[in-house]
Amino acid sequence: MSTKKITTLGVLCAMAIIINVAIHFPMVPAVSWLNYDPKDIIIVIGGFIYAPMSSLFISAICSVLELMYRGGTILDVVMNMIATCSFACTAAYIYKIMHNKMGALVGLINGVVLTTVVMVIWNLIVTPFYFGIPRESVRALLLPGIIPFNLLKSGLNAAITLMLYKPIVNILRRSNFIEKKDAKQKSYGMMILGGFIALTIICILMIL
Repeated sequence: MSTKKITTLGVLCAMAIIINVAIHFPMVPAVSWLNYDPKDIIIVIGGFIYAPMSSLFISAICSVLELMYRGGTILDVVMNMIATCSFACTAAYIYKIMHNKMGALVGLINGVVLTTVVMVIWNLIVTPFYFGIPRESVRALLLPGIIPFNLLKSGLNAAITLMLYKPIVNILRRSNFIEKKDAKQKSYGMMILGGFIALTIICILMIL
């Protein structure tokens, strides 16, 4: 791994931690202990720039650091990484195969779907043990809480990623953190789509 790549990943880790500290709030009343976490936006952008393993690397570092400043257990770290990697690594892997705007969109959509499915399964496994409640109680929270939370959280992160990916990449290029390209691709369509999706999700949250 080159020094420039290590430095860039370090910068992305710092950005992810800063927005995680600054923005952290519950989204769905039925599962008020689950908080929106925007660091996945930076983590998936790291995967888009390099590869899915970069998303895994940033996720691991951020999850451990979050444990240190926010508290919790190793189980929180594991659940945090599962949620983040289901979204970011899936999106980055598909984008690596389809390295274009459509690939980014398809990857993010698949990341949203997979995250929701995976977190339903893991909440059914872990939550009864973690909170000491019957599994039936967790099942009762799936539709009013766990499923909408993960759809809204990952959907909002996907939308913001569409809006911020190119601006962040251009900043990193101008700062010589990543290689420059001769031609700059315009992505106003993706940014507008991302903004529309983000606005829609914010309206849903206001209704909730």
